[in-house]
Amino acid sequence: MTIRNWFKFFLNAMLIGGIITGVFGLFIRWDDAFAKYFEAGQWGEFFAAFAFMIVMGFTVSVIAQMGYFAYLTIHQMGVNIFRTLTLWNWVQLLIIAFVIFDLIMFRFRPNAETTGQVWLYVILLAVLIITAIIVAITKANMTKKHTLISALFFMIVVSTLEWLPVLMVRADNVDSWVTLLLFPILAVNAYQLLALPKYNAKSDEDRLKLEARRKERREATTVETK
Repeated sequence: MTIRNWFKFFLNAMLIGGIITGVFGLFIRWDDAFAKYFEAGQWGEFFAAFAFMIVMGFTVSVIAQMGYFAYLTIHQMGVNIFRTLTLWNWVQLLIIAFVIFDLIMFRFRPNAETTGQVWLYVILLAVLIITAIIVAITKANMTKKHTLISALFFMIVVSTLEWLPVLMVRADNVDSWVTLLLFPILAVNAYQLLALPKYNAKSDEDRLKLEARRKERREATTVETK
């Protein structure tokens, strides 16, 4: 990928993370972060809180992008270690099952003290899995069928790893942060998975155009020399 296209890719992912976190934060963290300023007419503090949500989304986006490029390296290493993509896909499925089990037994279950929290975690897990399936199927249809498992692995396992820091926090009102941060993580990861091939193709086109211009300059210089 060329630097220019990488910058566009990076910037768009940042904007997605910031916008999703800002908009969803208005609803999910309204009582905790916005309501008191809105009711008091303290608009400076209200917009400062909204700006904080956007900056938080930028941070989540950067973490998600680091996770994506780390996964690309790990995926290639996995194929090389297990020799065949089929075997590596089975290993990825096993890891997916383990991560879901870990989420349920060691992240959600200890924190589900009320019926409302139980339903919250059930819904969040459903959002994670359903989004992962939809994105993986879309990715497979856009490219090749064998990318289905890898895309599913990335959307579930890597997204969970990026989500893990807030899942490990033990504090009041942490459920709202757990809920909020899932959405920018999934949105940015889905964007990266589906959009990267377009930017790679655009980079290849840019290189071909650059090479053609260089060739024209060389030919023009040769003609002038003669």
